[in-house]
Formats: sequence, C-alpha cells, structure tokens
Amino acid sequence: MAKVLVLYYSSYGHTSAMAEAVAEGVRSESADVTIFRVPETAPAEVAQAAGFAPNDAHAVIGDASVLADYDAIVVGSPTRYGRMTSQMAAFWDTTGGLWQRGALVGKVGAVFTSTATQHGGQETTQFSMITNLLHMGMTIVGLDYGFQGQMSLDGVHGGSPYGASTIAAPDGSRQPSDIDLDGARYLGARVARLAGKLAS
Repeated sequence: MAKVLVLYYSSYGHTSAMAEAVAEGVRSESADVTIFRVPETAPAEVAQAAGFAPNDAHAVIGDASVLADYDAIVVGSPTRYGRMTSQMAAFWDTTGGLWQRGALVGKVGAVFTSTATQHGGQETTQFSMITNLLHMGMTIVGLDYGFQGQMSLDGVHGGSPYGASTIAAPDGSRQPSDIDLDGARYLGARVARLAGKLAS
C-alpha cells in the first residue's frame, strides 16, 4: 500500500479544504494518507490583524526528515504574489539534508493552490512548488485533462494542467467549488495510483 503525505499551509482555510479533498482521493485508491501543515511563521499579532483562521484541524509537521517515509508528497500553498507562501518556502529551506542524500529521488510529487482571483498566479505558484520537488528528484503528477471539470466554462473554477486549485475571492469569502474539490480528489487518486505502481 502506497503511503502519501499531503503537506500544506493555509491562512484562511481554503487550502486546508483542498488538502482534505486530495486526501479523499488518495483514500479512494486504498492508499494510506497523512495530512500535515507546515508551521506558521507570521508573528501572532500579524496573523490576528490579517484575520487568519485558526488552523487546528491537522497536526504541524515536525522534522523535515519524515518526508522520506512517504512514497508520494502532495504540496499545497496559497499564492503570495504569484509564488508559494513564505511559510511553505521556509519549510522547504529545511530540507537540504534530504536533497543531499537523495532521500526523495523517485518519489511522486504533486501540488495544489488557492488564489484570490482567476488570474492571481495559480500556475506560477504551482511551478514555484514543483521546482522544489524537481530539485528533490521527484516524479511530478499534474492535473491532466482526464479531469474534464477543468474544461468547463459554466462558471468560475480552478484547475490547471499543473495541479488542482481553487479561487478564494479577494475577501476570502468564496469556498472551493465542487469542481475545485473534485479536481483535488482526482489529483490525489492519480498520485496514489502512480505511487502504488512505483512502490511495488
């Protein structure tokens, strides 16, 4: 059975919801899944002033060395000016030892994100995370067009060939749509299937 880690950061709950959907997709393939969030690095007064949502649904990941215990890692972060958040970047900055010994080489990687607007940097944010995974030697899985939901023009929704995504609205009021969540589930299932094949 493949072991999949869903690793995310969320300020307002949107990527947390997407992480849950990715995990549902992993479970649908009878794979083992763990969800961790990366540590908050913003000062408490900044987080409070910005209205960050309390995020106690998932445990904070400890030492980065645990990444080596998984067959696949799905990374999620909201965008900050077209790239991953500083919180997620700070975590990846602690993984030099894993890179040095090639601990993640050949494992499966994928990404998901959330932006305020349709053109708020989803694809560049996805690439900012994918770049880390490629440097680690991971095999990247995208949200392929087998997921027909991303082809729909019936309404506002996320999704790109590079990963699952959602749109939060500038004030954070929009929650992930059914299409967004279905895309995350599809991605999780695809990662689990591939990781299972590579691990066997």
